[in-house]
Amino acid sequence: MNNLFLAIDAGAVDWARAQFALTAIYHWLFVPLTLGLAVIMGIVETRYYRTGEQFWKDAARFWQKLFGVNFAMGVATGIILEFEFGTNWSNYSWIVGDIFGAPLAIEGIVAFFMESTFVAVMYFGWQKVSRGFHLASTWLTGLGATISAWWILVANSWMQYPVGCEFNADTMRHEMVDFFAVAFSPFAVGKFFHTVISSWIIGAIFVVAVSCWYLWKKRETRLAVESIKIASIVGLIASLGAAFTGHISGQQVAKAQPMKLAAMEALYNGGTEQGLTAVAWVNPLAQPDYANTEAPALKIDMPYALSIMATNKPDGYVPGINDILNGYTTPDGVTEPSMDEKMERGKQAIAALNTYRQLKSKYKGQTAIPENDKADLKAASDCLNANMKYFGYGYIKDKSEVVPFIPVNFWAFRTMVGLGCIFILFFAVMTLLSFRVPWLSVITRRLMASFGVLPETHADASDLTGLPKWHYWLAIALVPLAYIASESGWLVAEFGRQPWTIQDMLPTGVAVSDISSGSVALTFFIFLALFTTMLAVEINILLKQIKKGPEYETKVES
Repeated sequence: MNNLFLAIDAGAVDWARAQFALTAIYHWLFVPLTLGLAVIMGIVETRYYRTGEQFWKDAARFWQKLFGVNFAMGVATGIILEFEFGTNWSNYSWIVGDIFGAPLAIEGIVAFFMESTFVAVMYFGWQKVSRGFHLASTWLTGLGATISAWWILVANSWMQYPVGCEFNADTMRHEMVDFFAVAFSPFAVGKFFHTVISSWIIGAIFVVAVSCWYLWKKRETRLAVESIKIASIVGLIASLGAAFTGHISGQQVAKAQPMKLAAMEALYNGGTEQGLTAVAWVNPLAQPDYANTEAPALKIDMPYALSIMATNKPDGYVPGINDILNGYTTPDGVTEPSMDEKMERGKQAIAALNTYRQLKSKYKGQTAIPENDKADLKAASDCLNANMKYFGYGYIKDKSEVVPFIPVNFWAFRTMVGLGCIFILFFAVMTLLSFRVPWLSVITRRLMASFGVLPETHADASDLTGLPKWHYWLAIALVPLAYIASESGWLVAEFGRQPWTIQDMLPTGVAVSDISSGSVALTFFIFLALFTTMLAVEINILLKQIKKGPEYETKVES
């Protein structure tokens, strides 16, 4: 591993990361809308099943049509994403394939086949199966997509928080020893709920935006109003749920990835009773001088909030970047070694592994090993086991390498949280406006009128058709903002983990394939053109279908 790392083209590492990031970003443009629309179209068809009213069947078929366009694009980009592990990250695939491959295999065999089977029934079974079976197929399509997300997020969470595995020095691979520890780790559970619930927000905003466009055009009024009611409730529940699960994820990051949390907060020097930064000036284009700066300029924080988020205690200890680099001891007496010590112990582990491998190779196929070499073999094995926790640090050349790029983490986190607060307010207002709850609706509208955001003539109205046009455009404008919030969350998750492919175990530079940077750069631009074309095609098809509207059946079922 050590010699291989030294031979790898440094440019290939950057291009491989760029290509994977490109594919992941484009893939994630499709996935959340799939998960979000699955919930809403399921609710709409449930209304049809309960009432038998033709309107709800037509509404369900309309949203399912938009779901299908997006679903197909998500599958295409997801397949390419998984293939990149073999082409650009073959060292990673070799070293941890026994663990990482398991959830991906389950996702393909179980979840993907499940959703692909029932999606066919959902689209082509309207006249061929009963209403109950068709409804089940619709929900199972969404459930299959959600289960697929579960196993993908299990794999990603293991990279963030590697558990349930042991390193086998004979095979040079990390091997799974506890499947349930991998599949149900706290990191996986927290990430799954936060990611999926956040995806419901995008689906809800998309439905509200399309419906508001219809209201602006004064067409499909009933479809628009009823869809807004459903999407507003889903969006409000999801927005509040995302805030709650985000808090849980923050606590898990504080325990397993303190450097990521410190980068998110631009916390250079930690301590007890730490406040959560509301605003501060962090240069978005340059890594700050954290070693010689007490805190970012113009910092305003919420007292005790970071300590509460990280430890559930207002006086909880939260380490900063310099604390993690230099080593620290918590008030509870827990000592964390310095980065220099971790790097040294990592080098000892690498040296012990090399010694172990050399001795094993020397006596390969032989049963009799001299006592002195047998003792050296045991000493090398013991040293490796004692320092395996810091194995990855042996490849770090300078301790500054373990500090992720602070501006991306700091601003992406605030973008995600700030937009999340806007979504909560937006869905709360839309819910109150769309339901005919007299006193709530009138109070909300009169408050809006008093602030000048709603004409006085509409202050006592109880439906959505009389709102000013800018209200509809505001809902439409939130669609790209929802995607920005979602992508920002992934930027924090992945940029905050750098330089690790697997936290503390495998740096990115060791995980990449031994390929030329030129070949990866070429495919990067090919994928850029391909994915951009796919996105343009999807948007074009979606807009055409939205403009066309639902297809109403003349015959109304009893």
